[in-house]
Amino acid sequence: MDTLLEFAVGYALVCVLLAMVLCTVRLLVGPEAHDRVLALDTLWMSGMLLAIVLGIRFGTQVYFEVALLVALLGFASTFALAKFLMRGEIIE
Repeated sequence: MDTLLEFAVGYALVCVLLAMVLCTVRLLVGPEAHDRVLALDTLWMSGMLLAIVLGIRFGTQVYFEVALLVALLGFASTFALAKFLMRGEIIE
């Protein structure tokens, strides 16, 4: 059972890292600002998933707390960027 879990965690790490690389490419090359905001949002989510997978891999709770902080910061930054793109200002 441990071997299956280790294989699944390793596969998940590779998939999440590949997603992060693709999101970074989209963030740098994206043709419009909306594409870049979506890429940044997906990059935040991938970072959160990476922290969760690392928490499972190493068996510590610190990574889960990091994942929670990444999720909160990602949501706030995506909301602020979306509001800036829609209205041109963040605080009215």
